[in-house]
Formats: sequence, C-alpha cells, structure tokens
Amino acid sequence: MSGFRALPSVDQLLLALPDQVDRHGRQAVTRTARLRLDVARAAIRDGADGAAEAARLPHLLAADLAAAAVTQLRPILSLTGTVLHTNLGRAILADEAIAAATAAMAAPLALEYDLTTGGRGQRDDHLRGLLAELTGAEDATIVNNNAAAVLIALNTFGEGRDSIVSRGELIEIGGAFRMPDIMARAGTRLVEVGTTNRTHPRDYQDAITDRTGLILKVHTSKYRIEVFTAEVAAPELAALARRAGVVMLNDLGAGSLVDLSRWGLRREPTVAEGADLITFSGDKLLGGPQAGFIVGRRDLIARINRNPMKRAVRLDKIRIAALQATLRLYRDPDRLPVLRMLSRPQPDIAAQAARLAPQVAALLPDHRVTTTDCASQIGSGSLPTDTIPSAGLRITGTGGDAPDRLAASLRALARPVLGHIRDGALILDLRCLGDDSDLLDALA
Repeated sequence: MSGFRALPSVDQLLLALPDQVDRHGRQAVTRTARLRLDVARAAIRDGADGAAEAARLPHLLAADLAAAAVTQLRPILSLTGTVLHTNLGRAILADEAIAAATAAMAAPLALEYDLTTGGRGQRDDHLRGLLAELTGAEDATIVNNNAAAVLIALNTFGEGRDSIVSRGELIEIGGAFRMPDIMARAGTRLVEVGTTNRTHPRDYQDAITDRTGLILKVHTSKYRIEVFTAEVAAPELAALARRAGVVMLNDLGAGSLVDLSRWGLRREPTVAEGADLITFSGDKLLGGPQAGFIVGRRDLIARINRNPMKRAVRLDKIRIAALQATLRLYRDPDRLPVLRMLSRPQPDIAAQAARLAPQVAALLPDHRVTTTDCASQIGSGSLPTDTIPSAGLRITGTGGDAPDRLAASLRALARPVLGHIRDGALILDLRCLGDDSDLLDALA
C-alpha cells in the first residue's frame, strides 16, 4: 500500500499546478488529474514504483491538457493549388471584413435597431442597398448559404405547385445534396424538361400549366457538357416566364459581381444577368463569408421575407458586418484577396518559387526540392474545366511512400502546410502564398 500513499491527491495536484489551472480551467484540470491518478494506481497494482509514478504526474497531466486543447480548427497554409477550397473554408476575407467582424463581436451594435427612429429595424437593411447598387436589382434578402437561398425561394413560390427545370441542370452539390432532393424538401414537384445535353425554349413552354409555380435555371458550375449542347439563356428564359405569368429563379451558385475576364479568366455569368430572382453565394467568387443572397423583384423579395422559414436561415451579426465590408470593396474590387490570388501573374509566382527552393531544401535536408510549373484551379465549382498557370515547389524523397510521409509530416506542423501529390512528388503550389516567411516559419 506504500506505493499508493506516494500519489498526491487531486487537490494537491491542483495546488502544485496553478499555471495549468489558469490556462485550462479548474474543472478541466480536475477531470484530467482524476484520470491520470487512475492510470497511476493501475500501474502501481501492476508493480510500478509509487514515487516514480507520482514524479511523472505533473508532466503527464500537462501533456494531456495541452493535447486536449489542440483544435483541428486552426489556421493552415493552403498550397494545394485550389484558390477556393471548400474543405479549407473557401474565400480568405479582406482585412476590412475581418476588422468589421471583430468589431461586431466586441460590442453591441444596431443590428435590428433603427438609430434614427429609435424603433426596430431589419438586419437585412445593412446589405440590401449595397446589393441593389452592385447588381441593379430592385431588392435583396440574405440567408446563411446559397442552398438555403434556393430552398426558401422554391418553397415560397413552388410549394404545392410545379417547378420546371432542365434535365441537364439537375446537379448534385457537395455532400451529395442533389437539386431534386432540395426541391422535394421545399414542397414543390419537379418537372424535368429537355435532355441531358440539349434544352430548348419550346421544352419550357410546353411544360407550363396552371400548376406551374416557377421555372428554375441552375448554373452547372461544377461540370461542363460540351460539343452538341443547347440551353436557354437566362434573359430569354426570364422573358418566357414573364409571358406565362410565372416566376423565373436563376441559381448561379458561386456567383460573380464582376466580369472575371478583366483578370484574364474566362467569363462566368454575373449576378446582373436577367431573372425575376437570382441566388448566389457569399464565400466563393464574391470573396466574403458564407452566405446566400437572393436579389430580384421587390414584390417577390417581400414574399420570401414573409416566409416563416426566413428566420431559421437568417444571418448573424458577425457575418452581416463582414459582408457589408466585403460588398463595399466592390467599388474597388482589386483589393479583394480572392481576386488578387486569382489574377496573380505566373512570373511573380515562379520568382517566389526560385527564391524559396534553396531555403526550403535547407529545412528539409532529406528531400530534394526543385521548382516546377503548376496549374491552379479556382475551386468551389467555379470554372471547373479551367486552370490558371502557376508555379511551385516539387519535393521528392527516398522510397515510394516518401510523398505521403512528407505530406503527413507537414499536416502535423503547428501551422499545417497542405500541398498535393503528383507524379511521385509533393507539390506546393505557391499561388496563394503571401510572404516567403509564411512558409519558412511554418516549416521551421
């Protein structure tokens, strides 16, 4: 029994480790201390020395607490070559948006309070004017993501009625969420028209009945059908819907407030292009936090806002503040990080790779580091068949599993570094790298 007497009590451990209590909280330290004491008692029953087990306790307890405090939700260095990586949180926010979100977190703010009248206000009012200015729409409303925007629009105008959509636009988005399933949850009946590769105006016209609630057009941003194809452009489809007296909803998905050809990219449909209602995302090409926008006719937006579902999918103050700052930057969009990354010239990236190659090689002495050309992707379903010339580092080691081992090691860093494996090497695409020190500090 003398072995057990050598162990301190929980209270003694807490008194001996005040820094751990300050850092992790008394409750967490107490719980971890009890678990560690149970392990020590089991070791003593198996013949371990009690004094030795007691001496190890503070170190083991501190290690347990530190491990429990580590979060997977921590900043990483994305050198994957995908600018808008869904699994990595998509768009990097502008400094102005970060500052606005921080201010919103730090104090009360007039979210739903009219400072002029002293009465209740509307949280969407902070964004409606900006969205109308940037899109030319009569009005706008905001929800927590684009899937929610499509869902509430379908439910508002299609519940108990038919929604017409081209067979070639019945997409599946991330996480196996399929457009037919969203339509079913919205309470509308799917009416497919056309074929996988060709849909004509007469297909929509022939499908319209007195049960039709709306016509839905979905931008097939995640794939391309090429060669023998036909689709009805949004303005033409909107005119057809107006003649029939039904709502036309255009789901743009990623959405873009500007013509991307200005930055040397292939043009994507912009939000300004015609429809009664248009939905698009906030955290993709727009470059803000996650959100879903619905812009269009004022009377239709008013009906969406009266839908009880609206409260369930509304935005919080932090994202509204960040979105307001992001939208204001569209008066000078070159300041947006996502557009800077997408438009970064390949020669600049190649020069950075040449600078970094010898320095990274010095930090990875068991590997060979060379420069290489890369092809970056936009990501998040935007221009899926297009790539952007880039440059990066090609890292090889000894053994067929060297790239996988190195990738695992870089993921385990305090600031994980993510690349992609190609042709027996780990590739670090530098398109999204800021300062050289960001990579060197992470590796060091």
